[in-house]
Amino acid sequence: MSLPSPYQSSGVDTSAGDRAVDLMKAALTRSHSPRVIGGVGGFAGLYDASFLTSYRAPILATSTDGVGTKVAIAQAMDVHDTIGYDLVGMVVDDIVVVGATPLFMTDYIACGKVVPQRIADIVRGIAEAAESCGVSVVGGETAEHPGLLEPDEYDVAGAATGVVEADLMLDPSKVRAGDVVIAMGSSGLHSNGFSLVRKIVADQGWDLHAARPDFSRELGLELLEPTMLYTSAVVELMATHPGSLHMLSHVTGGGIAQNLSRVIPRGLSVDVDRSTWSPPTVMQVLADAGGFSLGQVEDTWNMGIGMMAVVDPTEATAVSAALEKSGHRVWQVGVVGDDDGEMSPETTTSAKGVEGGAIRLVGTYADSSSASS
Repeated sequence: MSLPSPYQSSGVDTSAGDRAVDLMKAALTRSHSPRVIGGVGGFAGLYDASFLTSYRAPILATSTDGVGTKVAIAQAMDVHDTIGYDLVGMVVDDIVVVGATPLFMTDYIACGKVVPQRIADIVRGIAEAAESCGVSVVGGETAEHPGLLEPDEYDVAGAATGVVEADLMLDPSKVRAGDVVIAMGSSGLHSNGFSLVRKIVADQGWDLHAARPDFSRELGLELLEPTMLYTSAVVELMATHPGSLHMLSHVTGGGIAQNLSRVIPRGLSVDVDRSTWSPPTVMQVLADAGGFSLGQVEDTWNMGIGMMAVVDPTEATAVSAALEKSGHRVWQVGVVGDDDGEMSPETTTSAKGVEGGAIRLVGTYADSSSASS
């Protein structure tokens, strides 16, 4: 029996990393489009960009993100394949917001100890989600950090690149008064606000492995419901209904008002009508348990809306039908109007350093026992 190498004695097992790559290779390869050059294991992912010569003025779009503390729920449940869907959703769906088609992405996993099957499960989820969006996973890195992370701890991050023709790029300048705002339903919490989720669960002493009266499965599995992916539907919509979309907003950290304000120009406003939908049960249960009204958590959770489309009013019906055909639940939540200049504590006009339109959530949620504010 050979003695462990000095590196292994420090807590880093490179052979475990090699086994993890072997386990994930098939899933990664399935995500590859014909434009991917080479395979898994190179120092850099290679992507044939010669097709860009057919563009008049190609603009590259890039995005990077992680999953946040939702990974703590995955670790506690020992369920790791759904986190990949969350990562792809957080990264790739940011790219379509500007009208770009995502092309490829890379991932990064830092862990306390490489457990090959666990790493393979994470990457398999990433690859399957990316494949469903038409995105190639062209590379990644798994880093073992003993002493910095506990053996069962890990964090994930990713980055993606897409492309859009310059004159087809979506930006707030295309939004006009009278445009219709269409909501696309979320699948649940997605990957935002989990520090609050985990605090409520801990304060209540709830067991993640136990079923709650409001859910048909274990609490932890309810919280791990993967992020809804919108890329494929939006890319198809842009191809079949060119010019109908004026802007998109991906509802992530900051909630509905902040993310919509970022894509509405100053001088315009939207009153988002709460009565047009009811937040998912998981959010109502968590808010009630934490002693919060739904209005108090609107800047933390997506409240049931994962993406919003600002649409030419003459195309709103056709756009809604197309998105429904793609499998999404959609409904109209508001209409863009001129900003009357009246400010109230409920008005949001800026986020992420962007001074945008005036957004207010108005009315009371449908079928909700919790007050809106």
